[in-house]
Amino acid sequence: MQAHRAPARPAGLGRAIGYLRNQRGAAALAYGALVVATLAQLAVPQLVQNMLDAVTAGTAAGAAVDVAEQVVINAALLIVAFAAMRGIFSFVQSFMAEKTSQGVAFDLRNAIFEKVQRLSFSYYDQNQTGQLMIRATDDVERLRTFIAQGLILTVQSFLLLIGALIVLALTNWPLTLVILPLLPLALVLFMVFGRLSQPLFAIVQTRLSALNAILQENLAGIKVVKAFAREPYEAQRFDRAATDLMEQQLRVNRIFSVLFPVVFLIAQIGQAAILYFGGAQILNGTLDLGGYQKFSLYLVYVFFPLGQLGFIIALMAQAAASAGRIFEVLDATSDITDKPDAQELPPIQGQLEFRDVTFRYIGGNEPVLQNVSFRAEPGQTIALLGATGSGKTSIINLVPRFYDASSGTVLIDNYDVRDVTVDSLRSQIGIVLQETNLFSGTIRDNIAFGRSEASDEAVVAAATAAAAHDFIVAFPQGYATPVGERGVTLSGGQKQRIAIARALLLNPRLLILDDSTSSVDLLTEQRIQQALDTLMQGRTSIVIAQRISTVLNADQILVLERGRLVAQGTHTELMEDSPIYAEIYSSQLVGDAEKHL
Repeated sequence: MQAHRAPARPAGLGRAIGYLRNQRGAAALAYGALVVATLAQLAVPQLVQNMLDAVTAGTAAGAAVDVAEQVVINAALLIVAFAAMRGIFSFVQSFMAEKTSQGVAFDLRNAIFEKVQRLSFSYYDQNQTGQLMIRATDDVERLRTFIAQGLILTVQSFLLLIGALIVLALTNWPLTLVILPLLPLALVLFMVFGRLSQPLFAIVQTRLSALNAILQENLAGIKVVKAFAREPYEAQRFDRAATDLMEQQLRVNRIFSVLFPVVFLIAQIGQAAILYFGGAQILNGTLDLGGYQKFSLYLVYVFFPLGQLGFIIALMAQAAASAGRIFEVLDATSDITDKPDAQELPPIQGQLEFRDVTFRYIGGNEPVLQNVSFRAEPGQTIALLGATGSGKTSIINLVPRFYDASSGTVLIDNYDVRDVTVDSLRSQIGIVLQETNLFSGTIRDNIAFGRSEASDEAVVAAATAAAAHDFIVAFPQGYATPVGERGVTLSGGQKQRIAIARALLLNPRLLILDDSTSSVDLLTEQRIQQALDTLMQGRTSIVIAQRISTVLNADQILVLERGRLVAQGTHTELMEDSPIYAEIYSSQLVGDAEKHL
């Protein structure tokens, strides 16, 4: 039942870098340009030595001044040429690295979005919307930044370090041995700070997600916040979350406040050692000025990666933490999946049966449904009646496999819903949920959400059947009217009727109405009910009953109490045989019944 982690896979950052295979062309250009630019950079110290040797030789022998000047001019021109070549290829490398990173971010965001579309409801029961939003935005951006900058810097530093060490060893191996002990020290430093900082960055992202969740909740529920004058309380909640985030970021900064001075200390120690031993060689006559200057410049290429160490560690630690969070989503498995041998559900007639169904939510000890059994024939209307928490919503959630039964079987036309593909099952069920959700776009777009190819005539017919056509055409833009975010420009009753039209446009054989008329007035309800009475002929309809009209028109009424089916029958039968139904009728529906008399 529970969404669970997939088997162990390679480390998150390595897997994320593996997405570069989808950007092979851009990545090849980026790293090819990086190699050329680095080689051009490595050539400059040798040219500087040539210039200095020529000047020294020209000073020592006046007759060779012209030759020395020509050597200096040629070396200077070559330095300019190499600098220009390095600039051009550095631009190509930078542009293509950015393009590559944007491609990786594009792939990851699409993968996350596609994954969250497929995860089951139980996953969302355990994870906040804000947490998922941060993973698709900020976490992906941090990973993208590392691929665009940190990974390039890492490769560049490696090339410079190896290239410089090779040249130094060939030029003056005794002096090279002086700095070699510093490199393992730098590597250990890299590993220690990376291991310390990655968990800290993971906490930063978690706290950023918590902050985002509070912001998202408040924006979504701003009317409720204002209605109950809770602005000060919500401001305090946000302040606490922002303070937690800031304190964690300061902890990270303290780590790197130590790192950077240590890195520069190592570099300074290396330079001091070279000054001492290099000076000794010059005094002994084993090293000339040109050779020393060349060695010093190549030494910069050794210490330059050390200077970048802190920045690389910061980017890598952030990216590793974010990659882990991203792949937590991508690796999550849904408890609602198609079996390997699942078949397409053929066009259904609408027969529905629950056989001894028990269901409990993840993390819940007590079942919310216990041994529920009933059968609905095609074309029947089934009303679900019971107090809050009796299990009505759980029943309608099991039919389209929003959840799976813990035990027992749910069948449609004698097909176990777990034996058919989810898409073929849900595409034949029309659903109007209790909480009406509309999307940004036009009214027409929302009605045609499940059938985007539907004709205008079909959309109008569905809206007319749901008693929505009249108020839609009263808007200046008619069916092209924007509904606003979550349908804020429409009343509750209008949104409910559009949702009903959306379900009816599918022309389903099985219709689920979760308290679908709770937000409309009596007159509107009567109009909707009249339309539904006509359109539900030949369809099996399951309705959570809140009004007497639903109960009176039902072929079967299922009375639920604490997850058990305690009574079943028509209104007349239950009034005679079920004290529980009679009590519910008197306490919950009698007022509504009087309105209908």
